[in-house]
Amino acid sequence: MSVLVEKADLSLKYIAHYNKVKETLFEGSPDVLNAQRKKAFQDFVMQGIPTNKNEKYKYTNLHPHFLPNFSFIHQKEAQKTDPNAIFHCDVPQLDSYVKTTTNGWFNESKTEGDLPEGVILESLEKMMKEQPGLVEKYYAKIAKSDTDAMVALNTAFAKDGYFLYVPKNVVCEQPIQLINFLEAPKDSFVTQRNLVVLEQGADVKLILCDHTLNLNRYLCNAVTEIFVGENANLDYYTLQNQHNRTANISSVFVQQERDSVVTSHTSSFHGGLIRNNMEFVLNGENTEANVFGMAFLDKKQHVDNFTQIIHKKPNGRSNQVYKNVLDNEATGAFSGLIHVVRDAQNTNAFQQNNNLLLSDTATMQTKPQLIIDADDVKCSHGATVGQIDEEALFYLRARGINEDKARLMMMNAFMHEVVRKISVEALRDRIDELVERRLNGEVAKCHECAYQCEV
Repeated sequence: MSVLVEKADLSLKYIAHYNKVKETLFEGSPDVLNAQRKKAFQDFVMQGIPTNKNEKYKYTNLHPHFLPNFSFIHQKEAQKTDPNAIFHCDVPQLDSYVKTTTNGWFNESKTEGDLPEGVILESLEKMMKEQPGLVEKYYAKIAKSDTDAMVALNTAFAKDGYFLYVPKNVVCEQPIQLINFLEAPKDSFVTQRNLVVLEQGADVKLILCDHTLNLNRYLCNAVTEIFVGENANLDYYTLQNQHNRTANISSVFVQQERDSVVTSHTSSFHGGLIRNNMEFVLNGENTEANVFGMAFLDKKQHVDNFTQIIHKKPNGRSNQVYKNVLDNEATGAFSGLIHVVRDAQNTNAFQQNNNLLLSDTATMQTKPQLIIDADDVKCSHGATVGQIDEEALFYLRARGINEDKARLMMMNAFMHEVVRKISVEALRDRIDELVERRLNGEVAKCHECAYQCEV
């Protein structure tokens, strides 16, 4: 059988599964979800699981991760264990409002403290039933199923996730922390759909933590749509810390209106395959997007960050800094596109990708891109791939520092530019600690965990 036929058959497997369970998917689901489901499925049929011939997925081969015979989780299951009894994702000294999801489903758990009046943090499915008008206004409006097969597959299978709504001029002084758990008795395919809406003048810090609670294989396909109103401010932090039998495909779409500021920070500590799709549309004048990321890869891990920042209006600013440290046979990729459309005069856009290879067998692909259709802009981009500076290493060793300690100091300094972009002090201190442990070769995990996920 040819490779092309095998790849076609792989997509057919998921098409056949949808046709088998579509009644279950439609039954009991809100109309808002079901209205998009048929079209999304047809879009997936047309596209299929992306191959390396797809420019967006040129450096990431998804097919091996779709091959296993997964158990699909299309209905909420009763939790067999209490995640809080075995896992504490708290960041010391961080006073946050905490909620959790398990296998893509929002958990109705009690939480200490109260959110500001009018703020909603709930199950997406529940809110679609209780306030369909609010959700329908935003759902599937910027995550287009006809341009990305993973978005199409997510929309076809979507059942639940989290919904965060912050009303006009409401400031959340306390960060909101969402912990996404994967825990199933079998190897599982997980779909999660999230929606975040900040009205005019709203301000919130959102911290997301991705974790696995057992050693089964997981494929998680998550899509998040974020709408940021005029003069609103969002800090969006993601900590990816799943074991190496997990493939995590995360697609985040952000639309910003005038005078808004969004700061995104992604820290990838562990995971077999991590694919982060990030698209920012600066849809109003004087908008600002700060997009930062860092990844630590060893063994045969693969992390691919694919970013698009589209400046649609004048006087916009964007700043991207991504750094990666790769060891052993790890592979990484960064594709960053800045597109300044014709009317977006006085745009200031910057992009930087730096990569540190610790072994001769680690590889990194980097592809910075600029498309500039306006004539009064300041745009720049740059990328580097290299090894530790031997002269600087010699300088440290000549002052009595042993080689291992000197290398750790240099790697910490390399990553510090990204770590210091975190504005929440307690979180920044915790990330600093996780970075040092990860560079020391330890399994990075949050505050306490009963599992030792070293695969």
